[in-house]
Amino acid sequence: MNISDLAFELKLPYIRSNSQMLIDEANHTKMSYREFLETLLEHEVLLRKENGIKRRLRIAKFHVKKYLEDFDRSKYTSEIRNKFEELETLEFIENKENIILIGSPGCGKTHYSTALGIKACMEGMSVLFISVPNLIIELKEAMTLNQLNAYKRKFEKYNLVILDELGYVSFDREGCEILFNLLSNRNDKGSIIITTNLTFDRWEEIFKDPILTGAIVDRLAHKAHIMDISTDTSYRYDETITWINNNK
Repeated sequence: MNISDLAFELKLPYIRSNSQMLIDEANHTKMSYREFLETLLEHEVLLRKENGIKRRLRIAKFHVKKYLEDFDRSKYTSEIRNKFEELETLEFIENKENIILIGSPGCGKTHYSTALGIKACMEGMSVLFISVPNLIIELKEAMTLNQLNAYKRKFEKYNLVILDELGYVSFDREGCEILFNLLSNRNDKGSIIITTNLTFDRWEEIFKDPILTGAIVDRLAHKAHIMDISTDTSYRYDETITWINNNK
């Protein structure tokens, strides 16, 4: 067997495709055996990392690619900018904490949550990005096909789940209940980022039932970083915290 065949058997795609080029380079530069082997393995590891990032980004299903480097922080208060820096360490994922981003359309919620998700993918974490209306559709389809338990198990395995656009569409009772059950099962198993245009005191508009609304908020707000990133943050953030305190 030649080098290409051996590399194929060992699942070393970079070496399989580039072995002759690397041999020629080694001869030309008079590499030692050790240097040659290190070069081969470094290229192989780099390719695997790149392929791993591409695979995780594909699985995450981001609608568009948004990056932290392109996120304009100048319109936010220094307090929020400091909070951004804290979240960008991704320690909240290691600690299985949630993030709830509140704000009006266009304030940067989806951009920022997507950018955090992409950074997590690049650091080896599994991520899912999905809008809440589409999640409800998928859950109902899984239930119809008697595959709901399998969907829940898959949902629990992601390091980070980003639920976008909570509040733009209300749900029927069945949709609310299966969403609550899904989030309850995931509780403490991994992080969730939720983007919403509604403060907690208005979530009953989505879920209709005050008891169910309170239970969902309780699950999500536990160990959560709650941020209103609208430009008029002060009173809306205060309303959110007051509502949480009054409904504990």
